[in-house]
Amino acid sequence: MNVQTKIIVNDRMQSNYNYELSAPIGKEFSDSFLPHHTPQVMLEMGVFEGRYLNDCTSEFPTEWFRNAKLSALPDPQLNYFGVKSRQSLVVWQQKGWIFAPDPRGWFQWYCRYYMGRRLIDIDKIQIKRWRGFARHSGQIRANCYPGDIFCRPRQRQALLQWAHDPLI
Repeated sequence: MNVQTKIIVNDRMQSNYNYELSAPIGKEFSDSFLPHHTPQVMLEMGVFEGRYLNDCTSEFPTEWFRNAKLSALPDPQLNYFGVKSRQSLVVWQQKGWIFAPDPRGWFQWYCRYYMGRRLIDIDKIQIKRWRGFARHSGQIRANCYPGDIFCRPRQRQALLQWAHDPLI
């Protein structure tokens, strides 16, 4: 079990939000949720143009950010595939893809889930969304030669940002 069981969040998007950790870090995931990358690896590879979780690094382990590609301004070159591959938070909000209590979206949920937070209803929704995103892997397999990692870089970047294997 985690040593610290209660997390208190104070950042630009949440004030005095707190949650309990009820699973060991990186363990006891739902059987239907098998992410290919940890949040730390994703941040090190380059996701969200370096502009994600910048003001809430104290919520997560410092080693996640030691080699992370972060930036004060969005920089598509920091992405693993060097391309822009995200929609703004406003678009996510308009489409109903943001679920309280994670105002930054899916990746924030994943980071907190990885840490050990479990919210049964929210977890089901987000895991279903993660599973649905796998369809992009099929599009890459159908349209790219095996091993050609430069084919469909935006889709590959998006897969990485959803913890799927972009190098399929």
